Amino acid sequence: MPRLRLRGDRKRVADAAASVTLVVGVEHLPPPAHSGEPEAITAPRDGREVADAEHDPSAFGREAGEGNDVRLAIRHPQALEHILPGAAGDVEITGIGQFGRPWTLSIREIEDRMLLVRLIDRSATIAAEKMRVDFVANASHELRTPLSTILGYSETLADEAELDGEHRVKFGSIIRGEAKRMLRIIEDLMSLSRIEAVRFVTPGDRVSVAEVAASAVENACRGAQQCSIRLDVEQDLPAILGDRAQLLQLVDNLLSNAIRYGCESGECIIRVSAVFEDGWIRLSVADNGPGIPREHLRRVTERFYRVDAARSRESGGTGLGLAIVKHVMQRHGGELDIHSEPGKGSTFRLVFPALRVRSANAPVAGVDAATTLPTP
Repeated sequence: MPRLRLRGDRKRVADAAASVTLVVGVEHLPPPAHSGEPEAITAPRDGREVADAEHDPSAFGREAGEGNDVRLAIRHPQALEHILPGAAGDVEITGIGQFGRPWTLSIREIEDRMLLVRLIDRSATIAAEKMRVDFVANASHELRTPLSTILGYSETLADEAELDGEHRVKFGSIIRGEAKRMLRIIEDLMSLSRIEAVRFVTPGDRVSVAEVAASAVENACRGAQQCSIRLDVEQDLPAILGDRAQLLQLVDNLLSNAIRYGCESGECIIRVSAVFEDGWIRLSVADNGPGIPREHLRRVTERFYRVDAARSRESGGTGLGLAIVKHVMQRHGGELDIHSEPGKGSTFRLVFPALRVRSANAPVAGVDAATTLPTP
């Protein structure tokens, strides 16, 4: 009878990057005449430990355990077709533990009549590959649209020698606008690439959140005559450890979104505030625009995701602004909270953790110890 030896944490198999390792022994026993069973696989009896074995009742049979039938542990016909004969090799299978869940089944001979059977969960790998494919497809689409416009109008200018000056100016303006749009997309893609390149490097510069917010508001006011932007920053706001350029880009993006989508009426008000509460710095950007429907909130930080694609393109959006915000906050160990109600506006709250605040304000040589913050 096929048997196995199994040990480990029952929770890990449910994780995205779980792996399961089994050690089984092959015994050439004659099958019972009435059963028609193949050669038996049984657990070794010499006290050998199994390295890195994890199992979950949802993925393996409840009867699974040391010395039990391996077919009670792995109830998957395709997997057993490769395990029971004891032939070494690798095979891709799906459906263990969850419908459609992909695994790599690896079988290796480790000594006489002993097999090492390893199941590797490929869910995370396949999800990452899908994200890469989707990203390339979306980026290609976003660049192809303005490029097609540029080609169309440039061909008209080249082929129509007698085109009047008014149309030439109009077509040239359209070409320039679409070229600028392509440049914005490329610049945002490069920004994302730079942020991801240093995502595991903890930023260590002392950054004044009040100064960053003031600079972003000043930049936004230059092109937001139709909006009223109000800045409310708590006095003596402590510094944080961060990357100033990334934090400024983060606030710039939030303000750009608020102006682009929230300033449709003449009474639009954008509020930027920053407070220090219980050892945390909370920065928020709020508008009283049309808001975001609930079903879109969980996806607005995805790359190239738009609530209204046509409106976003017409207003000059690239679909990458909130993705940049999310990645900057992840690098700074912070949290991004989005609250929005259709017809009432949206609020984006950025929360910077206490550790980062305390570290930035800890006493160092040449710094007055009075600036040290109490432990919240």
